Amino acid sequence: MALVPCQVLRAAILLSYCSILCNYKAIDMPAHQTYGGSWKFLTFIDLVIQAVFFGICVLTDLSSLLTRGNDSQEQERQLKKLISLRDWMMAVLAFPVGVFVVTMFWSIYIYDRELVYPKLLDNFIPPWLNHGMHTTVLPFVLIEMRTTHHQYPSRSCGLAAVCTFAVGYILWMCWIHHVTGVWVYPLLEHLSPGVKIIFFAAVTVIINVFYLVGEVLNNYIWDTQK
Repeated sequence: MALVPCQVLRAAILLSYCSILCNYKAIDMPAHQTYGGSWKFLTFIDLVIQAVFFGICVLTDLSSLLTRGNDSQEQERQLKKLISLRDWMMAVLAFPVGVFVVTMFWSIYIYDRELVYPKLLDNFIPPWLNHGMHTTVLPFVLIEMRTTHHQYPSRSCGLAAVCTFAVGYILWMCWIHHVTGVWVYPLLEHLSPGVKIIFFAAVTVIINVFYLVGEVLNNYIWDTQK
């Protein structure tokens, strides 16, 4: 795909995420007023990750256009740093966390929505915003993977970073429960302590699997071996 259409596409995706975030933050929900605010929800954290990632993508595209035909080595160095940051975010955060949020949300929603997205939330969050947070993330990140080749880090470093994020969020949820006495997601209220440990371990494994899926898919699309 040509560079200019990719630029327009990324800019449009970035604007859509900015719109989703603004509309979400404008909602006056009781959960936003409690300890941790919106930051206790993985969905919101993922939206911020996606917005920052596509912001870096747009910045990289603009820098690439500005440095085209320019022999400045310093500008080339800065551009390479941006590209490295973009690729790292895609590999470690944007793809695995985005795919995890979409698949886990809709899997639990189909089984019993009250465990993850109580019907009460329909009074606050319109359907289009719900899909903006939990559905379009997947096609957007797949479009980015298809239009741009991303250099993945070494597998050990990538998996270590993904594990760090997963464990960090799990500890954040546990801390919120320690402070408030309430779990972020209703699903956790129904699990015994032993089952919670198994669930958290399974979640960490799943997000690591999505990292590997992203790496394999990226290599398959761009046929890096050739």
